[in-house]
Amino acid sequence: MLHAHIDTGTATPLTADRSRDYDLIRRAIAFLSETWAEQPSLERLAQHLQLSPAHCQKLFKRWCGLSPKEFVQAITVDHARGLLGGSASVLDTAYEVGLSGAGRLHDLFVSHEAMTPGDYKRRGEGLEMAYGFHASPFGEALLIATDRGVAGLAFVNEDKGQTREDALADMMQRWPKARYVEQPEKTAPHAKVIFNASKWSGDQPVRLVMIGTDFDVRVWETLLKIPLGRAVSYTDIARHIGAPSASRAVGSAVGRNPISFVVPCHRVLRGDGSLGGYHWGLTRKRALIGWETGRLAGRG
Repeated sequence: MLHAHIDTGTATPLTADRSRDYDLIRRAIAFLSETWAEQPSLERLAQHLQLSPAHCQKLFKRWCGLSPKEFVQAITVDHARGLLGGSASVLDTAYEVGLSGAGRLHDLFVSHEAMTPGDYKRRGEGLEMAYGFHASPFGEALLIATDRGVAGLAFVNEDKGQTREDALADMMQRWPKARYVEQPEKTAPHAKVIFNASKWSGDQPVRLVMIGTDFDVRVWETLLKIPLGRAVSYTDIARHIGAPSASRAVGSAVGRNPISFVVPCHRVLRGDGSLGGYHWGLTRKRALIGWETGRLAGRG
């Protein structure tokens, strides 16, 4: 039973056009994810969405940063296996080749602090958390923030028939004694930076507040070190934090990550290179990987 107080009000709505566009993108990603082995043509995708090929290509590239054909290449299991590549730890390899600079999401636009174990044990008691719903390239996003920074970022998981209320209740279970106030004007500035790569800057980073156990926070801090466009396994992370036999516990901590996208748990794959699970749906995990692939392609 939740003990939090929720102030009611009207959330900042998505425009009808943006909502319709993301629904098309969601359907496109689901279709490409199911048919990637057949290398579906642009025309076939457009027919599925009942759009012209030109409109389909333009819409998809605007949202995902790459064409449907490039997206198929980015989300296949073979591509995922390629990200892990070989027997060496990708995380260790990333450090060895100097990928701790501009290619790292953490260095680009994130700073963070962890609350004390006592704060976590109190389950948010005494905290006031502002929340708001915002448009994003990956569907409707729920942001939760304290005065110290962003504490939560979730998505409304349409694949499971979630509503806004469902998404909020899911996040509230993490800190059930906090007081939640709908204040999209407080979370909107964070959303504008997080979902716009052109605004990522180490000079004005998004401030994160990590609220979890000591073990959880160690895992989440390690996730922040995974370079953009790379992936690691649960075993990689366990080894990195000095607990090589704790890959299952690492998997649980990754699943409890409350700050989607920014703390990139979508970059963690199974040891065989398959995508594994994702709290906000595998369609969205594929979208995140494809979007990041598009960002890297744009640098070339």
